[in-house]
Amino acid sequence: MSGQFNHPRTVLLGGSRALGALPVCDHYCGTETTIRKSLALQNELAAEYGRCIMDVTLDCEDGAPVGAEVDHAQMVAEIARSVVDGAHEMRVAVRVHPVGHFAFEHDISLLFGVYRDRPRAFCHVMLPKVESISDVQVVCDALAAVGEHDIPVHCLIESPLAVSRASQIAAHPRVQSLSFGLMDFVSSHGGAIGQAAMAYPGQFQHPLVVRAKLEIASACHAHAKVPSHCVVTEFKNHDIVRAAATVAFKDYGYTRMWSIHPGQVRPILAAFTPDLRELEHAIQVIRAAIASNWGPVSVNQTLHDRASFRYFWLQIERAYALGVPMDSDITNLLSPTSPGDRA
Repeated sequence: MSGQFNHPRTVLLGGSRALGALPVCDHYCGTETTIRKSLALQNELAAEYGRCIMDVTLDCEDGAPVGAEVDHAQMVAEIARSVVDGAHEMRVAVRVHPVGHFAFEHDISLLFGVYRDRPRAFCHVMLPKVESISDVQVVCDALAAVGEHDIPVHCLIESPLAVSRASQIAAHPRVQSLSFGLMDFVSSHGGAIGQAAMAYPGQFQHPLVVRAKLEIASACHAHAKVPSHCVVTEFKNHDIVRAAATVAFKDYGYTRMWSIHPGQVRPILAAFTPDLRELEHAIQVIRAAIASNWGPVSVNQTLHDRASFRYFWLQIERAYALGVPMDSDITNLLSPTSPGDRA
């Protein structure tokens, strides 16, 4: 099942990795204490699942005390650098201040410029308050000025104007993901959207919030980018977190979600994990497809071709990324060194 010509990534995805290959949980932390606890949790879960299944994003925007932005960025840079210098293989990202904020240039310089002669510390940059594609280009130019020419950029969509331009922003070649900023989006309406829309289940009920979520998800899928769902502020109620994550994934098309408390991580992982019965069916279809050299097949008296093969293969990719156990014939195809990654 591992021949290069027949590999699912070659036939179904043009040889690329699955579009949803980013970890499904993006965990945010800002203080030194919460950063170190979050990195420890990331290690713990990686050991449990057999791979890195969450990003840890170090927050230089909301995490920085007013007046201490530069010192905060220096602290974040030093912690991130210690992770890299320790041969850490986890994914650590950083949220910088928005374009136009006085601390934006300091963030780029301290987080990237100081260590330009050493291995990269961050897997991507999160840019908040993105209003247009020109904002994305500003951060790309600033990164290029300190020697970072290809690090992915994630954008936080937080206003009605940004939502209206989501497709343009998602189209930028450096953009890897769009996130929805629920709290700022509601606040930007000047009271026209009630407080209930900031909580669960209100955030899935108000028409303007629902429309914004769908616009962002659709823009991402149109440009092969990853849509990342907003926070759930009721962080101590794990049932609410899991319920919101389930709706975001199954009904709104999001393949990733923010966490703002360590207790939210496992409910998010559980909600985004494919149903085991559906996974078994996906594997059955893919095995039949490979056996037929990707010609149409009948499985349980249902016809399948490459359109459905692609759907089922992406289910398998997602399950693998979440550490779901599978037989060796499938996991050999999913390995980073499998022939499909060299196609």
